[in-house]
Amino acid sequence: MTDEYFYGVTLKSADPSQVWDPFSTEDGEETGIWNKLLVKQIVLGHEAAEDEFNVVEVCTQTVDDAIQIPIAVLRVGEARSVSLNLEFVSPVLFKLVKGSGPVHIHGHHLIGEPNDTDIWNEETMLEEEEEDEADLPVGENEEGENGGTRRKQKFPNNIKGGGVGAKIDTMRNKRKL
Repeated sequence: MTDEYFYGVTLKSADPSQVWDPFSTEDGEETGIWNKLLVKQIVLGHEAAEDEFNVVEVCTQTVDDAIQIPIAVLRVGEARSVSLNLEFVSPVLFKLVKGSGPVHIHGHHLIGEPNDTDIWNEETMLEEEEEDEADLPVGENEEGENGGTRRKQKFPNNIKGGGVGAKIDTMRNKRKL
């Protein structure tokens, strides 16, 4: 079963970054609960300065590495809002890299716990995929459902590892000071 909650944060010059990391608690323990963040809209606040660009950037984990990329450029008189459909399943850092804001980010936070059957099915599927990979030569493509080919991808064991985890930890430490 999945629960859905409203998600919203505000970025401004006094507090230009926010972290979404529901996977660990304040004492650093992992929760083990499935989470997904859906970002639906980014809105420039009515107090925003004229003739100032406000650029929102995200830093998150991809399949292979950390990525840092702008997701919105807003300006009074040109674009005051952006509709998006972004999904994040790993921790994400939202940062106002240009402008003084305020910029409001909102969407949905989905929370759920897999039941025992889902865990069993995932383990079985993983074992089957590993067996299939062992049969294929390295780098060989696999036949897709629609007759096309797709390359098998491996996800990192620790999705927070590397650049994103370090940046998120740095942001948390700055907030505690």
